[in-house]
Amino acid sequence: MAVRFEQGEAARLRGALARISRSLDRQTPQEGLSPSAVWVLGTVNRLGPLGMGELAEFEGINPTMLSRIVAKLVDAGLVERIAHERDGRAVRVRITEQGGTLLTRLREERTRLFTARLAELPDEHAAQLLDALPALEALGLLMRRDIKPADES
Repeated sequence: MAVRFEQGEAARLRGALARISRSLDRQTPQEGLSPSAVWVLGTVNRLGPLGMGELAEFEGINPTMLSRIVAKLVDAGLVERIAHERDGRAVRVRITEQGGTLLTRLREERTRLFTARLAELPDEHAAQLLDALPALEALGLLMRRDIKPADES
């Protein structure tokens, strides 16, 4: 028997996950970066080097806004622009060592905060979340499965 979420249940789950993510963003230092800049940095780290078009598509950000974000990340020394391997006219973005270090620090701080909040939950809720972890990881993979760099074709 297949379990199906009602639309309202799916909305509750999505809302809870969004609140958790936004709360972590608000409660951890951003090192002067906007949440969008941190997300872009994370995407470049995970999938880069990426062309600007690819990055705009992955992030769902319009190219003008993305150009501004990338310029700030470049100015901060967190990413760098490099020539495309096959098309010297095209530019790709890759994370720098400084960007990787910053991203690691931000993730560690978010994990520390998240761990502290999890410790405040009643044991029953904590156990339920641990039991749900494989399902949440599978959902995360499903949500990302159609995102592939254009150069992989």
